[in-house]
Amino acid sequence: MTEQKTSLTLADIDALIVAEDYHVFPGTTITVCCLTLQNGYTVTGEAACVSAHMFDAELGRMHARNKAREKIWELEGYLLREILSTQLAESQSDQ
Repeated sequence: MTEQKTSLTLADIDALIVAEDYHVFPGTTITVCCLTLQNGYTVTGEAACVSAHMFDAELGRMHARNKAREKIWELEGYLLREILSTQLAESQSDQ
């Protein structure tokens, strides 16, 4: 029997990502990152700069990607808790 994970790591989250796309809306400082996960689900993150003359595309991409990754943490955290909860209920019913 394999041991069930009880926590998530950054490596776990990053292993789920199979593709990433970025878009900067013309005439704005808004960057959107779309991360595609192994199961085909997509998660987005957004970033914006207050001043157009201070806009840095690489920073926008980094911030947007980090926000999308935070959403994956939330989703995977919920999923892991659901799995653990179900396993606990099953083990208690077996007793």
